[in-house]
Amino acid sequence: MDELTYAIGDVHGRAGALESLLGQIAARGAGRLRRLVFLRDCIDKGPESARTVAMVRETQAGPRRGDVPDGPSETCAAAGPVLDRDRPPASDGVARVADQPATAMGWVAGLRRVHEDRLRDYVHAGFRPGRPGIDPSVQARLWIREPFLSIDDDFGKHVVHEHTPSYEGVPGCHPSRTDPDTAPLRTGRLTAAVFDRATPGPIAFLQS
Repeated sequence: MDELTYAIGDVHGRAGALESLLGQIAARGAGRLRRLVFLRDCIDKGPESARTVAMVRETQAGPRRGDVPDGPSETCAAAGPVLDRDRPPASDGVARVADQPATAMGWVAGLRRVHEDRLRDYVHAGFRPGRPGIDPSVQARLWIREPFLSIDDDFGKHVVHEHTPSYEGVPGCHPSRTDPDTAPLRTGRLTAAVFDRATPGPIAFLQS
């Protein structure tokens, strides 16, 4: 059975947009294996950060036994932490990150900073040009913009990233990289880039 991967851009606490997008993913991927990759920044700025994190955790757990008897298996990877600030979501009702439940903090600690498959590397911000493969610099992977954005380099695999939003609501699609960050707080559009196992670049985009 073919597998589709959905790389989801910055959510920033827009739980309603995420719910809409997940519904589209479920409908499109019916009967196919699917993998969700959240590219970080699920919280902050938006009004429903706590609900957003709960939805991501539920998605990562996959469908419960008996929910869809013959449905697809579903996994979730996060290319970086979703709780990445010095303060927790205000909607969590705690004042410090350290006051989060141990189960929540353990889940955050276990999230990957980079996810990869045979054709692509998934990262929050990008890599430094001039070297193939996953950049060992955590600083670059989380924060880089230039010169990553202006140099169409060959990193060995197609790079899927965000961190640089499109305020026009149109995802960035380039020969060596894809950026599905469409600034949902401003545009109302949360985007998932859709990938298959044959083509490095996206085969489609879904938007809330």
